[in-house]
Amino acid sequence: MPEAGATTGFGKRTVRDLKTKEGERVLARVDFNVPLEGGRVADDVRIRAALPTIELLLDRGARVILCSHLGRPKGRDPESSLRPVSERLGELIEASVLQAPEVIGPEVRRGVDRLEPGGVLVLENTRWERGETENDPALARELASLADAYVNDAFGAAHRAHASTAGVAEYLRPAVAGLLLEREVTTLRAIVESPGRPLVVVLGGAKVSDKIALIDKFLDTADALLIGGAMCFSFFRAQDKPTGDSLVEEVGVDLARKALAKAESSDGRLLLPVDLVLGDRFDAAAERRDQDGTEVPDGWMGLDIGPRTAEAYAKEVAGAGTVFWNGPMGAFEMAPFAAGTRAVAEAVARAPGTTVVGGGDSAAALAQFGLDAEVDHLSTGGGASLELLEGKPLPGVEALDDA
Repeated sequence: MPEAGATTGFGKRTVRDLKTKEGERVLARVDFNVPLEGGRVADDVRIRAALPTIELLLDRGARVILCSHLGRPKGRDPESSLRPVSERLGELIEASVLQAPEVIGPEVRRGVDRLEPGGVLVLENTRWERGETENDPALARELASLADAYVNDAFGAAHRAHASTAGVAEYLRPAVAGLLLEREVTTLRAIVESPGRPLVVVLGGAKVSDKIALIDKFLDTADALLIGGAMCFSFFRAQDKPTGDSLVEEVGVDLARKALAKAESSDGRLLLPVDLVLGDRFDAAAERRDQDGTEVPDGWMGLDIGPRTAEAYAKEVAGAGTVFWNGPMGAFEMAPFAAGTRAVAEAVARAPGTTVVGGGDSAAALAQFGLDAEVDHLSTGGGASLELLEGKPLPGVEALDDA
């Protein structure tokens, strides 16, 4: 059996600490929840992010058993099979990658037994098993019985207490973090615990309710908190400003009102847009209007921050020691309403300070503008990133061996 060795400042033992012998079996939970189009992987960023851990294990001669979820199937569903992911993984690494037909069971065990040292077996979508999301002990024990050690490298699922992310570690030791999980946690914790100053946080997206805990946290710790996206209209409604046909999260209005009240006594500055780009409907072909101000007339909706706001936000980002960005500034997927998000993305890419970007939409925006390689850290976890920054424990991390 492998044993854990040296420790790191991460607080948990990592895959570097495993004393893996050739031929030993390692079960690794990865995040292969990737988009598929036409039966092929459309975006392999999350697969590539797991490669350092997988390749380290292969270099040591381990027999690597990978497990992941894909989508939210309600049981066995061929449309959510990991086979296309296994095929793409095989193209990215110089190793044999086999696909199991199920998550657990006799065929899986035979596949593990046939696996050669330095080979990879990918289990089927863990959510084909109902016990996965229920953290069923029987499923966790069955997964644990497949291997001699467990590695969790699925940061994007680390906030879920599922059988493959937390339960399995109760039955299989050593249980350690992968390289990606370690980097994600240490990078994001540093934003809260020891950021370079000034700390500038840019938050966008549609719902205040999704990010109110983060807003509350950063009003205490950030130097400047910049609000964009549709959620700014909850703030404007809380200020009794007309929002026209803009998307307003009604439950977010009271939350925004409380955040505005807290901001008055906080050291951190809360900045809202000062101008907008309007459309007469949510459509790339919509009539477009620049609005110098933030009052939205009836028949119009705010679909982007305006140029003065974009310039002000870019200036804040340029002067930051640390930048955290989560959420687009507008409907960036439509060219007439992409300028605000592009301006923020370009500012983050150029910023001399440490730059961290979290959330699928922010990552998609960076990729759309060709800037995804220009930031210091692009997080693979949306919900996990937010919960970690809010100070919540992540079950998939807590379950691992302490350093």
